[in-house]
Amino acid sequence: MTGIPLILLFVKYPEPGYIKTRLASCIGADEAGELYRAFILDILSTLKIAGFPFRICFYPEAKRALLLDWLGEEHHYVSQRGESLGERMKNGFVDAFADGNERVIIIGSDSPDLPPSILREAFDGLSIHDVVIGPSRDGGYYLIGFKKDTFLPSIFDNIPWSTPSVFSATMAILHNSALDVYMLTEWNDIDTVDDIKQLILRSSPGPFARSKTMGLLSKMSLMK
Repeated sequence: MTGIPLILLFVKYPEPGYIKTRLASCIGADEAGELYRAFILDILSTLKIAGFPFRICFYPEAKRALLLDWLGEEHHYVSQRGESLGERMKNGFVDAFADGNERVIIIGSDSPDLPPSILREAFDGLSIHDVVIGPSRDGGYYLIGFKKDTFLPSIFDNIPWSTPSVFSATMAILHNSALDVYMLTEWNDIDTVDDIKQLILRSSPGPFARSKTMGLLSKMSLMK
């Protein structure tokens, strides 16, 4: 028995000036906001292809109506609970397991080209390992997952979020816990103009070239 799977997609409402601030400092808040909207739409397309149940875990709660108006009411939405990112991620797992799900992974909204194959590999990994994690090239991670009986709430405590030490600090806790960790391939969050340029290079020959993100980038003078 592999257990009931669930993906938690963590998103912020794409309000210009409040998201992708590093990108916004180079390309402008409105353009960064448009890109982030495209990221979310592309990730939702990937989730539909992958075929696993998912929840959109959004923040802040005050933007619920605007988010539903944009993305539609057919999805399962839950508001992120907690003051810090770590607390909100921890509560996301707690609530998902309390609802009867047995294998849960969290992904963010900064990797629009993350392929369905990695999501499938993550759940396959959780079938025989305690934890699955996917490191990102900026020192963080783009995915983390647990089974209900191996969930480690302390993995989200005292982590230096938004720094290059997130992954190493997380792995230190996992190693001390003696849990069996399955490591996914490294992937890249899109936080800077350099990240965008790398995204264009690796996507130009593949299916992501036809994505909403790439279509929008093709129209931006910065990338020409």
